[in-house]
Amino acid sequence: MSNTYYRDEPVTPSLDRAPGCPFDPAPSLTALRAEQPIARLAAPEGAPGVWMITGYDLVRQVLADPRFSSRYETHYHPLAGGHLPPAPVGDLTGMDAPQHTRLRRLLAGKFTVRRMNLLTEWVTEITRERLDAMERQGPPADLVETFTQPVPALMICELLGVPYEDRDRLQSFTRALSDTAGAQYAAFVELGAYLLELALAKRAEPTDDLLSDLATGGELTDEELGGVAAFLLGAGLDTTANMLALGTFALLRNPAQLAALRGDPDLVAGAVEELLRYLSVAATGMRGVLEDVELGGRQLKAGDTVIIAINAANRDPARFADPDVLDLRRSAAGHLAFGHGVHQCLGQQLARVEMRVAFPALLTRFPTLRLAVPAEDLSLRTDPSQVYGVHSLPVTWDQR
Repeated sequence: MSNTYYRDEPVTPSLDRAPGCPFDPAPSLTALRAEQPIARLAAPEGAPGVWMITGYDLVRQVLADPRFSSRYETHYHPLAGGHLPPAPVGDLTGMDAPQHTRLRRLLAGKFTVRRMNLLTEWVTEITRERLDAMERQGPPADLVETFTQPVPALMICELLGVPYEDRDRLQSFTRALSDTAGAQYAAFVELGAYLLELALAKRAEPTDDLLSDLATGGELTDEELGGVAAFLLGAGLDTTANMLALGTFALLRNPAQLAALRGDPDLVAGAVEELLRYLSVAATGMRGVLEDVELGGRQLKAGDTVIIAINAANRDPARFADPDVLDLRRSAAGHLAFGHGVHQCLGQQLARVEMRVAFPALLTRFPTLRLAVPAEDLSLRTDPSQVYGVHSLPVTWDQR
């Protein structure tokens, strides 16, 4: 084990990405991973210990160890200068067992084989409709507004059973979720109220959808039902929307990989996994330390917080050869883009289906697709509290 694990000086890494390198983790995280993959962060006097973990093996170890808590109130946030509030009711990402176990088992049981088989049909139809609308509108277009945001939004509407007449309203909520903090909060409150109203209506008159299954199963209170519905919508939307947008950006910036994907339909499934690894749009996470534990040669104390850098771990050369190269033919098995352990993303199959359909459909429909503005002019989502991506992606193509 390298002695660099044992440095005692607190560090203050910058999360800013290098200019001109929108797909790579911040250089300071890459340097930390090479020098000390578990490092103590600078924190105010009297604050609990805060640790940054950038190495693949250590991140995977933390995500699988129940001594590291997902409950938000155990997380000390150095930027906020205090502990986070507890998770809203129904937010599985902020729970530990047994509450998490109960809700996860309930939700996993609702993702039936029949419903999973329907996913590809739904995504294919929604994708075709959005591409038809893009083609009718003509170039240029903002791919985020016209394609990458509507596809997952409409998919989650289909899965939950949102009525057609309400879908424009719901999409306006979801667009606001990528806006300023104030707009996000207002949209989340309004969205939660809408979903609770819808869920209660489905208790009385169920339809053939996931929300009706949950509403009529008898396992959830009204508050839990509304919270779980909001969680499912949020979990199934922002990450996929940004993967589709940032993934398209990355492909357009890598012509050889773009050509390989266009030329080999059998490459799609592996290409999606590689894009997930390479981009890691859900870049960081947090865990609270529940008891004294040794990790990577360091002694962590109960009450400490660890910040896990998923994007740095997915670029660890100890796990992936030439990790900073986008290689759609590599085996990216074992990447951590969906997490690991009991909190691994519940909706990962839905996200995979959406990407496996949407990427080739977009690239086939518009074989001359290209950026409509210089790459350096794109507005990136740089707030570390947000899923990483682009605010907009102006594209153009040659009309037939």
